[in-house]
Amino acid sequence: MNNSSLVQEVGVAFAVNIISVAYEHTSYLKMDMKKRIHLELRNRTPSDVKELVLDNCRSNEGKIEGLTDEFEELVFLSTINVGLTSVANLPKLKKLKKLELSDNRISGGLEVLGEKCPSLTHLNLSGNKIKDLSTIEPLKKLETLKSLDLFNCEVTNLNEYRDNVFKLLPQLTYLDGYDKSDKEAPDSDAEAYVEGLDDDEEEDDDVEEDYDEDAVPGEEEEDDGEDDEEEEGEEEEDEDISGEEEEEEEVNDGEVDDEDNNDEERGQKRKRELDEEGEDDEED
Repeated sequence: MNNSSLVQEVGVAFAVNIISVAYEHTSYLKMDMKKRIHLELRNRTPSDVKELVLDNCRSNEGKIEGLTDEFEELVFLSTINVGLTSVANLPKLKKLKKLELSDNRISGGLEVLGEKCPSLTHLNLSGNKIKDLSTIEPLKKLETLKSLDLFNCEVTNLNEYRDNVFKLLPQLTYLDGYDKSDKEAPDSDAEAYVEGLDDDEEEDDDVEEDYDEDAVPGEEEEDDGEDDEEEEGEEEEDEDISGEEEEEEEVNDGEVDDEDNNDEERGQKRKRELDEEGEDDEED
């Protein structure tokens, strides 16, 4: 086999591998939404999930499938390019702050968002079939909505589109990434979502700290036990010292008594000597 044939075979094998990988990747992306949600859970329960990305999977007849109100902690949901025509099947997600619905075929039915996602702050409807202002009017119910994207929707071609949207939805701060004064939003709409996650992480840290404090009562009890032992030891030492002082005082008192007794004996002896001398003198 010459070198050129070997190179051709290696090239063909490489191309087959590339096609195989691309096919598997495409199959993963275009799998049905229900199966994709199951894979995204990664052995977690729905209530543990705060962020769920379902981009490029396949919806069921243009509707959301497999997403339930068990995802009660969900803060971010992305369903870009999944073929949605309606959000009617969206479950109640009280904590959802950011919803990505771009590059779908949604043309109405947005009143569902006010009922199902009352905490929504960021909504991306770019690349959908929204043609007039009446379609987005139900978003008035979203009192916390701060950012709305309608890029590549027909409604953006209307006269005075921006002014009319800001009048229709006075709670908005940013439309298509810019505020009323055409000042660009900082770091896109993701900023508020990240802040929301940071707040949740701080709460988790506080819970962990409280847990740590509660998790070491054994150590604290041991420390308390050591402190009690030290105090008892100090008390015993004080008692020993007091006992030693009393013994010293008794010894000192004993020594003083001995000295007094010795002085008394010496005095009596001296007196006897003097009496004896007196008797000798009388005899002389």
